[in-house]
Amino acid sequence: MPAILVIDDNPAVATALELLLSLHDIDVVHAASPADGLLRLRNEDIGLVIQDMNFETDTTSGEEGVALFHQLRAEHPDLPVILLTAWTHLESAIDLVKAGAVDYLAKPWDDRKLLATVNNLLELAQAQRDLAQERSSERQRREALLGGHDLRGVVFADDASETMLALACQVARADIPVLITGPNGTGKEKYAEIVHANSSVRSGPFIALNCGALPADLIEAELFGADAGAYTGANKPREGKFEAADGGTLFLDEVGTLPLAGQVKLLRVLETGRFERLGSNRERSVKVRIVSATNADLPALIAAGRFREDLFYRLNGIELRLPPLSARPRDILPLARHFLPAGKRLGEEAERTLQRYPWPGNVRELRNVMQRAALLARDEVVSVADLGLPAISAAARPAGTDEPDRAAIEAALDRCGGVLSQAAAELGLSRQALYRRLDRLGIARD
Repeated sequence: MPAILVIDDNPAVATALELLLSLHDIDVVHAASPADGLLRLRNEDIGLVIQDMNFETDTTSGEEGVALFHQLRAEHPDLPVILLTAWTHLESAIDLVKAGAVDYLAKPWDDRKLLATVNNLLELAQAQRDLAQERSSERQRREALLGGHDLRGVVFADDASETMLALACQVARADIPVLITGPNGTGKEKYAEIVHANSSVRSGPFIALNCGALPADLIEAELFGADAGAYTGANKPREGKFEAADGGTLFLDEVGTLPLAGQVKLLRVLETGRFERLGSNRERSVKVRIVSATNADLPALIAAGRFREDLFYRLNGIELRLPPLSARPRDILPLARHFLPAGKRLGEEAERTLQRYPWPGNVRELRNVMQRAALLARDEVVSVADLGLPAISAAARPAGTDEPDRAAIEAALDRCGGVLSQAAAELGLSRQALYRRLDRLGIARD
């Protein structure tokens, strides 16, 4: 952990601070003059400065402290600075706090307040370093993901989406079937397109078939094709989806709705790569990458005798389980803005409403809401009323959207003596989450 630099010409002050802080495992270095302090800052890892306001004998104006603070700000704009002040130049210290100093402590100082202030500032500095490192790593990961793969223009900001997209691109390279599961409206077909676009057959066709949109007696003809006269109205031969997808990817959406007879035929093709058109005795051969999707509970359908277990294992070479929109809340606003036409933007309260809503219909519902809101908005700003969302009860909100209010936060800070890490743990928050709430509510950190 970086050390604390005490800049004070009085050795007794430096010794007292070093003793107090060392009892709490905090390293302290001392500089007896502004010049020495600036030199140490250039050569050592310092996380916080405690500086006096006067350095020369018989000087009480505080002008030296003001000059030192401005030099610190010029060379180290993000370094937190605590001022040690006497009542005679309290006004100067207050002016410096307005200029960016984090706090001032009157001599003689209160040990409890000084420790709480120092701990909070060191924790905040560490949290900022952690956040910067996290953002840097996140930026590098996303640049690699975006730069090295075709994501088909998908819009995302949440870590859960990034993880799933990275997995989709990874499994795309393997020549095995992929089963995409998740609630309706989560973008299963988009993920199927991503798997195809990053696979070895990406130059081939991508053919989609919604198994749930066809009558049971037409499924076989749709999958495998039919010769002329195979059924009433079949006046000429027709190509099935397997033939159309030869050399590429066949996407079977809502595969859980396939009738058992169709499941048997599909299983045979997956095992042999060969099939016959309806009404034909001639076998045909294809090479097709299978990606399937369902919102159904296939193991439950297997237990009920409505889905073949051997087909399930053939389709489920690897599973991509897409989370609902409520489980990836950082995607909500980027998607909402993406769905708005040019010239329209969200108002602040509308943004908060979108983030609080549970989105049972997932991305599809969000797209429909934004398209409707764009039509209803009378000017460029989309309001809450334009969204037309129902009132949301606390019980209906997505997990993690409720948060402690001002009274709960202030009570926790009081119980923990102002130490933010302890208060955050008591409130069930990370330090960064507590810092954000303090800033939003205007609660002082000391």
